[in-house]
Amino acid sequence: MIRQVTLGFEEHRRAEAAALYWQAFGGKLGRVMAPEARALAYIARVMRPDHAIAARGERGEILGLVGFRSPAGSFVEGGPADLRAVYGRIGGSLRAGALALMTRDTDNRRFLVDGFCVRGDRRGSGIGHELIAALCAEARKRGYAEVRLDVIGENIRARALYEREGFRTAGVSRSRLSGLLFGFDQVMTMTRPV
Repeated sequence: MIRQVTLGFEEHRRAEAAALYWQAFGGKLGRVMAPEARALAYIARVMRPDHAIAARGERGEILGLVGFRSPAGSFVEGGPADLRAVYGRIGGSLRAGALALMTRDTDNRRFLVDGFCVRGDRRGSGIGHELIAALCAEARKRGYAEVRLDVIGENIRARALYEREGFRTAGVSRSRLSGLLFGFDQVMTMTRPV
């Protein structure tokens, strides 16, 4: 049961948030970010709690997260120096090159989602709906008229949620190199008015 939805989360929840993020994106990022222990250390190091909305349980545990980007930064915004600190000089540099292929743009017209994840044992319980409602409220508060997210083409369950919540496909991009590095070659851009 969701107790509350909050902007951000406490510092002591950083490892918990990183684990949830990895649960959602490890399958896509694992080829580049493995081993898991280092990936979790990197994510925990670079995530910005002030750029996330969290669905919380009875004891304050994080049940779901939606990160966002703003002109001030993004939810997971590490750079080459952070990668080298976790993976070493060579490992960090190689990973920085691969991750540079992923979009890190800021859209000044639309509020950008930078990761959406719900705990596996809580999917289908309405947490995604609550997070999207809170995301849209935050977008309105910041003066945006639309929310934008990217979802890989193979993620049918996520796309179905976004469509139920009013998102529509605004474009599709393909990259063979992303297919080789990350295991997916199609990304759909979806938007919805707030």
